[in-house]
Amino acid sequence: MLKIEELTYNFIAHFYDFEKDLVLTNHFHSDWEADILVVDVEGLSHEFEIKYSKSDFSNDFKKKYENAITREKFLKHDKISCGDYICNRFSFLLPMGLIEPEKIPGHCGIIEFYHNPDTWETTFYEVRKPRKVHEEKFWNLVDKDFMLKMMARNLYFKKLEVKGKLEELILPPKYTHKK
Repeated sequence: MLKIEELTYNFIAHFYDFEKDLVLTNHFHSDWEADILVVDVEGLSHEFEIKYSKSDFSNDFKKKYENAITREKFLKHDKISCGDYICNRFSFLLPMGLIEPEKIPGHCGIIEFYHNPDTWETTFYEVRKPRKVHEEKFWNLVDKDFMLKMMARNLYFKKLEVKGKLEELILPPKYTHKK
């Protein structure tokens, strides 16, 4: 089975250019997480959710978000479809034939992939383009400086984690890293 990291790498290499686009993987922002988040040169954003199973796909429609001020809860795809979401576009990245396109809401783009285990080649098929749910630029909705600081902090903690140094710290870190 194709590992999610390999799929993500192949997808990004096929569709995006790191010199033009901001491409983040497993990006956490407040109460929201994107498997792949792309912000293009115009400042428009596109979230991709990778789903390997039907149950994982159905669980995406059960995710709830809470308004920080009113504490009102919203289903994720209700927010996306009405344009009350941080990203301009939303798409699913799915194995070929996992979900029939008619069962996926119209606001969602669909990209299917086929991975040939013999040649290790992965092919992508854009089944449906996503609908743009709003026109607001990503950087008008997100504090860019804060986001860059959080990305730098997370990168530092990942570096410590990879080197196995996090456990060696004598004093506990002032900031904790979220996994």
